Amino acid sequence: MSLKQRIFSPLFLVPLGVWWVFFPPLEFFCLGAIVIFLLASREWGRFVIPTRPHWLLLPMGALLTLSLWLNPPSLLLVAAPHPVILGILYAGALWWLAALVMVLAYPKGTRWWRSKPWLKALFGILTLLPFFWSLLLLRSHGYAADPQLGGWVVFFVMLLVWCADSGAYFVGRAFGRRKLLPAVSPQKTIEGLLGGLLLATLVAATVAYAGSQDLRHTLIVVVCSVLAMLASVLGDLTESLFKRQAGIKDSGSLLPGHGGVLDRIDSLTAALPIFVVSYLLFN
Repeated sequence: MSLKQRIFSPLFLVPLGVWWVFFPPLEFFCLGAIVIFLLASREWGRFVIPTRPHWLLLPMGALLTLSLWLNPPSLLLVAAPHPVILGILYAGALWWLAALVMVLAYPKGTRWWRSKPWLKALFGILTLLPFFWSLLLLRSHGYAADPQLGGWVVFFVMLLVWCADSGAYFVGRAFGRRKLLPAVSPQKTIEGLLGGLLLATLVAATVAYAGSQDLRHTLIVVVCSVLAMLASVLGDLTESLFKRQAGIKDSGSLLPGHGGVLDRIDSLTAALPIFVVSYLLFN
């Protein structure tokens, strides 16, 4: 892949992503989230049956449609989420606890799921459906008072993930000695993880304190942020695990030089639901 392609993708996608997070009406934001969900679902299909990646689109699309029928985006502006949607979010949080066990047990702990396509499909549902709804819930936060407020919340969580990734990369390159989980991701180090966590925590504390002078709320936001950052590392490791098990390097080739959609959102698929669920529990 050429350097030109690697540079062109972020130059095009970053401004588009910023515009999508902040400016469209909630319904159009939801359409963008649906597109991301379906593209990611197709890529997850490669983890399940590499030669037939499209097959997962039907059940994933049906479940998404059902959840949107139960709780149309417009209802988020005037009412609390449907109990089924909250159930999806809590099921997603439980899935990430299970994923942590799977990552720590890899490769020995693959026997019970590696030859079961239906189970790997279920993992995809528990990854992407809570991600979709956490994204929509954060974007709709305070929408009636300020249509861009939720965009800032989404951007805040994304910023934390970027800081954690960047901090881990630079600290890992400079000081990394001990491998985190070499069987899953040989490049990650414990020093990098701690460096990224420290940087992102400082950013979270600064933003939370600047946005609210209430100490309790600031502490809640920081705790939720730390949990989301740890989850973001788990999301990255979990996708790496499934790619290794499927024998593929990237989840897709939609983004030249950067792999597929899942390769770009793997950290967010865990960070966003964990941030939302922990915030709901602590408030």
